[in-house]
Amino acid sequence: MEKVYEIYIKTTPERLWEAITRTDLRAKYTFGLQTLSDYTPGSRHEARPPAPAGASRTDMPIIAEGENLEVDPPRRLVQSFRALWSDDAKAEGTSRVTWQIEPVGDSCRLTVTHDQMREGACEELYGGWPMVLSGLKTLLETGQLLTTPGSLAYMPDGPQSCA
Repeated sequence: MEKVYEIYIKTTPERLWEAITRTDLRAKYTFGLQTLSDYTPGSRHEARPPAPAGASRTDMPIIAEGENLEVDPPRRLVQSFRALWSDDAKAEGTSRVTWQIEPVGDSCRLTVTHDQMREGACEELYGGWPMVLSGLKTLLETGQLLTTPGSLAYMPDGPQSCA
């Protein structure tokens, strides 16, 4: 199964790439999740919730992980993706996410393709993309954070399950 999301953002490819790959910027539109990687081909990426005061980031569980399969700044990032935030998400196994950046005038077209999912995959695996991409667009165009009900997904009770 494949899900494709396309959005236009008034920014440069370099600034968009930075927002995708810099931990502090990415956390602003992925509900606080801290994604770490050196973004070289074959390297690992992992996302964890923010650590409470006095705790270490490594004390927090990894909720998503994968490998950087293709890294071509500021045009293309292809990553394997394994969601670990619930038993239902874990059962879906590994999928792939491709970030494609194309300049269009004074803006960029960002196409995110989430594929290599099984037919009928649990929506919790891919259902957050509209909020994530809307948050990215809002951040880059206004400097503001988008607040949505999805931002509650990483509170102590955790995300909703498919069950």
